[in-house]
Amino acid sequence: MNQVYLSDIPRLFTAAAEWCACVVFILNHPRRLTGSRLWSVLGVGLAVQCLFLQLTDELHIALWLPCMAGAVGLMFLLIAACCGIPLAGAVYLTAWAFLTAEFAASLEWQLWSYTRRLLGLETGSGYTLGLSLLVLTAVYAGVFALMHGLQSRRADPDTALAFQPRDLWPPVVISITCFLMSNLSFVYTNTPFSSSAIEGIYNIRTLMDLAGVAMLYACHVQRCELYIQRELDAMQNILQNQYVQYKQSRESIDVVNRKYHDLKHQIAVLRAEQDPQRRLDFLDGMEAEIKTYEAQNKTGNSVLDTVLTGKSLYCARHGIELTCVADGARLDFMDVMDICSIFGNMLDNAIECELQIKEKKKRLIHLAVYGKKDFLVIRCENYCETALEFQDGLPVSTKGDGAYHGFGVKSIRCAAEKYGGTMTIHHQNRWFEVNIVIPVKAPVV
Repeated sequence: MNQVYLSDIPRLFTAAAEWCACVVFILNHPRRLTGSRLWSVLGVGLAVQCLFLQLTDELHIALWLPCMAGAVGLMFLLIAACCGIPLAGAVYLTAWAFLTAEFAASLEWQLWSYTRRLLGLETGSGYTLGLSLLVLTAVYAGVFALMHGLQSRRADPDTALAFQPRDLWPPVVISITCFLMSNLSFVYTNTPFSSSAIEGIYNIRTLMDLAGVAMLYACHVQRCELYIQRELDAMQNILQNQYVQYKQSRESIDVVNRKYHDLKHQIAVLRAEQDPQRRLDFLDGMEAEIKTYEAQNKTGNSVLDTVLTGKSLYCARHGIELTCVADGARLDFMDVMDICSIFGNMLDNAIECELQIKEKKKRLIHLAVYGKKDFLVIRCENYCETALEFQDGLPVSTKGDGAYHGFGVKSIRCAAEKYGGTMTIHHQNRWFEVNIVIPVKAPVV
């Protein structure tokens, strides 16, 4: 190789670029460390990265690839230590961060080399060093601020980082291929894909790294869009299923009502007969049970009545005590499917939790719907012995694959946000509580 080519990017500049790239991706994804602990680990990571690249600067060219692999490994350890994501997701972010760092370092050195040659500056002077640091700061700030902006402006689902091993091949292959092709001319200048001119070498490296970053960003956007669409489809299916259950419950309740109505006439006929007093007492009890059935789940909203009646019958069959104090008239402004989604999913989740409790006397669910000033409040509480973990304010699914569950809770939140409301979830003292607060234009009296 030409000696001029060996006078390339200072290793400390490369270490700074790799560290900055890690920081950008760490700050834009869920973190397990915060505050001073986070920045302490980041500070140690910067020192280790700089020390490693500086110590490996003078090694033989044959050790260049192993040394770069070591630098990538340090980036992975830093991201995995700071981000609360699966290790496969950390590998994905590392591949993206490494290629971003390569592009930033290559662009900075190319612009600096062009500026130095244009101004005729000599290496080693204090003025040259100051101008070099100025170009470094400007380019790194621009590149990493742009990458930070591209990521922060997107509300990507956390499940998009739930990679399976086979999902890592595209980003890893893109990163390795772009890195090798961008640096090919530094090792071999006599191939069809390399150049012997220093300007050509710099152009190839910068443009290949830029292409790699663009491809990874495009793949990321496409992956996130697919996950968002999948979540929307899943929530739509849940909503549709709740509506189908509502219609089925409505039909079942109508049949039951007709049966009870027939029983009333039968009881009236039996009363006209000369029956023993014991049979009269028995019939009085039957009539009282019918009146009790007619009185329950009459909230003032027919949709809520239907949902509650269906769930109440299920709870009665499985030894779950469901109590409800609801002013259903306050739900009149809501769409039928939204009422089905909120109360259907809310009660389904509570019932599923209660079925896991062995002692039937502890299977308790309480539902309340009421107005408070200019707000509609919906609260559902159920006894819960299971320890839960929360992420982004939502409980992490206790089922096998969290990426494929939890859509019921998200559906409830989406329905509440549709009306400008909010949903909060708490779990304390073995009680799981879902609170929905929705503003209304005027208080219902």
